[in-house]
Amino acid sequence: MSTNLTKREIVLEIYKKTSFPQKQVVETVQLTLDIIQKALADGRNVELRNFGVLEVQVRKQRIGRNPNKPEAEVVIPQRAVVKFKAGKILKQQLKKIDLNKLKAGSSSEDVGDETDAE
Repeated sequence: MSTNLTKREIVLEIYKKTSFPQKQVVETVQLTLDIIQKALADGRNVELRNFGVLEVQVRKQRIGRNPNKPEAEVVIPQRAVVKFKAGKILKQQLKKIDLNKLKAGSSSEDVGDETDAE
């Protein structure tokens, strides 16, 4: 678990396992990602059976603090975020991960499962 999986690596894996021209694979992967991105931007959830669901959620407005000026309160506006919920098969595969190896290879102490959709 040394590095993140990139779009380029996905393209190369598909290219190696199929007889499709690399240019066609690049276009297909990008088109797939564009369709997923548009659906999320339109407020639609994306369900990929056995893999997981990308779910659009609304985070409520809240009061936060600027770490550089803790005495000053900052209003964090309501916003849309994308939350990933792992599917059944992925959950089973995740249970098999060596957590000690994963923690040692992680560059961040707090790895969340949410990404902002702003």
